[in-house]
Amino acid sequence: MTKKYDYLIVGAGLFGSVFVYEATKRGKKCLVIDRRSHIGGNVYCENIEGINVHKYGAHIFHTSNKSIWDYVNQFVEFNRYTNSPVANYNGEIYNLPFNMNTFNKLWEVRTPQEAKKKIEEQKNEAGVKEPKNLEEQAISLVGTDIYAKLIKGYTEKQWGRSATELPAFIIKRLPVRFTYDNNYFNDKYQGIPIGGYNVIIEKMLEGADIHLNTDFFSNRDELEAQADKVVFTGMIDEYFNYRFGKLEYRSLKFESELLDIDNYQGNAVINYTDRGTPYTRIIEHKHFEFGNQEKTVITKEYPVDWKQGDEPYYPINDSKNNEVYKKYKNLAENQEKVIFGGRLAMYKYYDMHQVIGAALTTVENEFKQN
Repeated sequence: MTKKYDYLIVGAGLFGSVFVYEATKRGKKCLVIDRRSHIGGNVYCENIEGINVHKYGAHIFHTSNKSIWDYVNQFVEFNRYTNSPVANYNGEIYNLPFNMNTFNKLWEVRTPQEAKKKIEEQKNEAGVKEPKNLEEQAISLVGTDIYAKLIKGYTEKQWGRSATELPAFIIKRLPVRFTYDNNYFNDKYQGIPIGGYNVIIEKMLEGADIHLNTDFFSNRDELEAQADKVVFTGMIDEYFNYRFGKLEYRSLKFESELLDIDNYQGNAVINYTDRGTPYTRIIEHKHFEFGNQEKTVITKEYPVDWKQGDEPYYPINDSKNNEVYKKYKNLAENQEKVIFGGRLAMYKYYDMHQVIGAALTTVENEFKQN
């Protein structure tokens, strides 16, 4: 049988789209399939009342890598959005990341020296010498007040278990700034694509054949037979039929509402850090693009335990899962006709700029002999 395509790309997300763009530039024929009804993977935006709604959670592009920044800017212009989330603890409002605005609200301190002294006092009072769990690790880094109000509840909701049951390594370090700077990221470049992320994905996938609502595993043999090689961006354990067991993830549930007001919360992202509020944050999408629409769309984000059939969002990179992943990685490296890439196939939490960087490295390795 003559193969119709050079590459079958499983998943129309960011990694697969970068690969397609680079492959088609080199004259390769690509077939892209995705089991969802749309392209873009988790960066997909749904337009509601003129608002680009981030359907799978907030996506803010940030990087200090100029070549990656230039790369994405060839597809679309980015706006000047700066991520400055706010924390709501039982109605008390604090700036994130932890900075002088946060410390002033907590303790009425005004100088970095006063803030550092307060944190040191609380760390010493707690007496944690060798942190044995996430709670002790957090207190040893930022003291008890910040931990109690801005870390404990949010983290326990995010992971679905008590902070005393979570390993210390999850919080190796916490961003603490002794400046009045609410910019969450330290990266040189930051913004949101004007018109949403779909603009980028659509341009990347130009020239490829796209089949949506198509499940790779339902018709695997026939799909693989259509191409010389496969670029797989799904769950690596599923590809190998869970030979070494299932890798674990955390999932998310989203509840979106269209509201008949022009401004619900005054910020794109507000985190709810108390344990009693069931969701971790509310996203108001119009603020990503400085929208002035008459209505607004908000999304409440609920972390949930992942089970088969749910969308996997966050790999649980503890020692047990990492050992299982290593076994799958060894299998993957021996697959001559399959390329594995992206957050699920590499079982690693990647930001968007890291996904693009990994995809470009994969492309370079794939086509270096051409």
